[in-house]
Amino acid sequence: MAELSIHFYSNVLHRSTTFKMIIPNDRRMDGFPPAPDNGPSPKEMKTLFLLHGYSGDAGNWVPEWLCEKYNFAIVIPSGENSFWLDAEATGHQFATFVGVELVDYVRKTFGLARSREDTYLMGFSMGGFGALHTALQFPEVFGKTAALSSALIVHEVANMKPEGGIDGKGGNAIANYAYYRECFGEPSKLLESDANPETLVKKILNGTLKTADGSKAKIPEIFMACGTEDFLLENNREFHGFLDSLGVKHVYIESKGIHDMNFWQEYAVKFIPEMMKE
Repeated sequence: MAELSIHFYSNVLHRSTTFKMIIPNDRRMDGFPPAPDNGPSPKEMKTLFLLHGYSGDAGNWVPEWLCEKYNFAIVIPSGENSFWLDAEATGHQFATFVGVELVDYVRKTFGLARSREDTYLMGFSMGGFGALHTALQFPEVFGKTAALSSALIVHEVANMKPEGGIDGKGGNAIANYAYYRECFGEPSKLLESDANPETLVKKILNGTLKTADGSKAKIPEIFMACGTEDFLLENNREFHGFLDSLGVKHVYIESKGIHDMNFWQEYAVKFIPEMMKE
């Protein structure tokens, strides 16, 4: 495996940033493996964008043998504690960073992620929320998304007030009201905003969310999993039920597990072979 660390200036984030890449060895940088003598034309390498959770940073948690076996590259940005959303403050547009600028950079620099069919998202916890939301916000970019133990907390955030909570400053045990308001916008308006994945699903289905060229958007293939001992289980069940109620085809699995890396790696191994199918 080739492991790269790329440092570049992000116009969206208004600062220099670094992302990591994992690329199978013996692959041309245009995304194709070497052509065998007198053999069939090789298939283009797929690209998986990997999103970390709250308090985390850019690091690979997908077993690298999967990259070799299924011929895909991994791109791993850092989203700070942003929930991978576009916040109001300058330089906090993390959804646009991943869904537009980073994909475009990887496409132009490495010849990867050149089509929706070859460009996927996966994340856990906060990154699971980000994988769902970003794929739904940019459905013309990402063909598939996998969300593990997703922090689908929009209904909780929508009911937050600037006072109360464990410290008198609203919020919950993770962070205060000011943090959630910065990430999600005004809580009282959250459920109707584009920061809510449910809103984006409805917009795609009713045709109001268009692609960059003005055509009708399609919902990416969705894969979800959550552990039965995970504190976010009910949140994931509710989103699963929401998708079911609208007839949105998706994969949803519950199995024994808590909110930890053992569960996320288990489902990376289970979901990636399914995602890489044509």
